[in-house]
Amino acid sequence: MRIFTSIGLAIIFSAFIACSLNEARKTENNDISSELLLEAINYKNSSFEVEKDGSTILIKEDQWLSYEIDIKQVGRYKVEVNAKTDSNAYLWIEDYINNKDDRTYDITGKIAFDKSAFLRSSFIDGSPLNKGLHNIKVHVSDGNLALNSIKFTLMQEFIETKIVHKQNMEGEDWYLVWSDEFDGSGLPDSTKWTYNIGNWGWGNNEPQYYTSSNLENARLENGNLIIEAKKSGDNNEWTSARLSTQGKESFVYGKIEIRAKVPVGRGTWAAGWLLGDEYRDELSWPYCGEIDVLECVGFEINDSTGNGKNHATCHTRSYYFKQGNQIGSEIAVSSMNSEFHSYAIEWYPDVIYGFLDGEKYYTYDMNKDELEWPFNKAQNIILNLAIGGGWGGAKGIDESLESQQYIIDYVRVYELK
Repeated sequence: MRIFTSIGLAIIFSAFIACSLNEARKTENNDISSELLLEAINYKNSSFEVEKDGSTILIKEDQWLSYEIDIKQVGRYKVEVNAKTDSNAYLWIEDYINNKDDRTYDITGKIAFDKSAFLRSSFIDGSPLNKGLHNIKVHVSDGNLALNSIKFTLMQEFIETKIVHKQNMEGEDWYLVWSDEFDGSGLPDSTKWTYNIGNWGWGNNEPQYYTSSNLENARLENGNLIIEAKKSGDNNEWTSARLSTQGKESFVYGKIEIRAKVPVGRGTWAAGWLLGDEYRDELSWPYCGEIDVLECVGFEINDSTGNGKNHATCHTRSYYFKQGNQIGSEIAVSSMNSEFHSYAIEWYPDVIYGFLDGEKYYTYDMNKDELEWPFNKAQNIILNLAIGGGWGGAKGIDESLESQQYIIDYVRVYELK
């Protein structure tokens, strides 16, 4: 564990038993983690004339400091900030500040501080960081903040996916090669699913905290997987779950089918999708590719009838939503919350089709190079329920919501023979 030494930053080696705030925030790899401590006074560049007060630096609203940090392990990190503010300022961290795509990679979202004359610690969980050197900026908004230090603590180490299913796509009939029928009770099958954890914003300014191995947020019940988003705590914070096959099993080609009911309610955002195994942190996306099979936002769904829309989309470096040129289609769906519907894709070596209850409504066939077509490489399946965020929260979050359920009957993968 080390901060880049060319700017005189301290070298710190340590190991510790990883702990979470409570049982709902336990991680799968909570035995040994690593720490990296970044001291404010060891900045590299700044947007202002720096005022030092002992070990702190005063950063005024909309100013920034830059640093170089050396991350030793790929994974998801707790980011803990020690600072004080005379207002209600917040801090956020931008990664890969010199990236070739001129993107802004916000890897923490808002780390908020209450007005205080004393140094206090505040943190965010789950920030994705790849191994290697990172050029970062520390930004301050909504006030002034005296920064003392930032600590990066590994919460969940990245695990390579060892089993990759490559489906045959020539033949007359579909044959099942992998599935989860969600039978039984208790937690989801740990041989098939892992948990993405934290509340760093997930690239979309989402406020919910994704928990691990928490029955309140993810459980098997009556032959279904229930992913439940719940409002809790004095600050009305949301918890939910995001399950992935990453680290267990991944897929190349095939028919991927998700049979599900999605929640209504302004602010909900249910999804069943695929993400490239090459994802390590935000710089990986959208080069790694993303295929959205089921994607529904609550403000498009009628609260009474459950009638709404599903969206199928492929995101690649050439075509993705942050450029505004993503290639997607939508289709009307009736009784989305009270009746199961089949959401599926057929993924061939040169084209992807989207289906609702067997009806084809989407085609992605841009495949001239890897920037258009990263879909010859393995992808893992993700199931999650977000609350708010850039799209889910585009029309706000209904304050009367207390909990919402995303109910999945099964996930199946087929090949042609």
